[in-house]
Amino acid sequence: MKLRIGSRGSQLALWQANHVAALLRGEGHEVEIEIIKTTGDRLQEVTFAQVGSKGMFTKEIEEAMAEGRVDLAVHSLKDLPTELPKPFALAATPVRVDPRDAFVSVKHLSLSELPKGACVGTSSQRRRSQLIALRPDIEAVEFRGNVDTRLRKLAEGQVDAILLASSGLDRLEKTEWVRERLEPKDFCPAAGQGSLGIETRNGDAATIAAVAFLDDADTRFAVTLERVALASLGGGCQVPIGIHCRRNPEWSAGGGNWAEIFGVVADPATGSAVRVFHLAPWIGADPAALGKLTAEKLMQAGAGPLLAAADGGAN
Repeated sequence: MKLRIGSRGSQLALWQANHVAALLRGEGHEVEIEIIKTTGDRLQEVTFAQVGSKGMFTKEIEEAMAEGRVDLAVHSLKDLPTELPKPFALAATPVRVDPRDAFVSVKHLSLSELPKGACVGTSSQRRRSQLIALRPDIEAVEFRGNVDTRLRKLAEGQVDAILLASSGLDRLEKTEWVRERLEPKDFCPAAGQGSLGIETRNGDAATIAAVAFLDDADTRFAVTLERVALASLGGGCQVPIGIHCRRNPEWSAGGGNWAEIFGVVADPATGSAVRVFHLAPWIGADPAALGKLTAEKLMQAGAGPLLAAADGGAN
């Protein structure tokens, strides 16, 4: 079967598209990649908060799918809106890689060792808010661009450190300056972080069947929970909400039968944060129900005023 993948043109997006293309070719398919520039790519000098996040990295690719120019898209799942337009489906969620945020610095060995007044670059309101919560003495500065651009700015000394997704650095083999991978209990990842999302047309049975082998059941469980929790809180990919679910074998003699679920809602202006942690059965559980429960726990803990303060703003 001939398949056409729509992809953004960044180095990371093309790595992801080529990775999936290679897997599909291994199944005997003929695969082409078409590069499509999205709103988020065109507006590199504008903050995420100013752009508005919904579909900023997906809209033009979905238009190409609707027109039949491409058959599927490979996204960083955290960039994909929690509610897809009706013509489209999340057809596969391949095996997740490291979902944690990474502290990256040339000179400093950890977030805790940064000197007072240090500058940390991030374009993410979620990261900014948790950074301020942990280190209110540090200045968080807006820092956009692809991975290479941000690493170059760091090397030039524009900031003392940056925060990036571990998964992207691992995939691009650019881990030289990764000093610390931040644990979810302290620094909760975005919903879907570390995961890829394969999007197709909803009624395209042939393409959906072709990518079905890429779907990983454990990843699907975790990211479904995370994305439902995010949607229940009214959040998109640029809202200061972190949700993370992982299988934890240490909690069960049977091994891996429990899910650890972390959630945070934080104010990027003040660093005020509400956090929850709970355990839930993995085997036989409904991830969507657990996602709604996680959102309810965050609201009960006081997340409402923080969400209102963020005003639906910009992760």
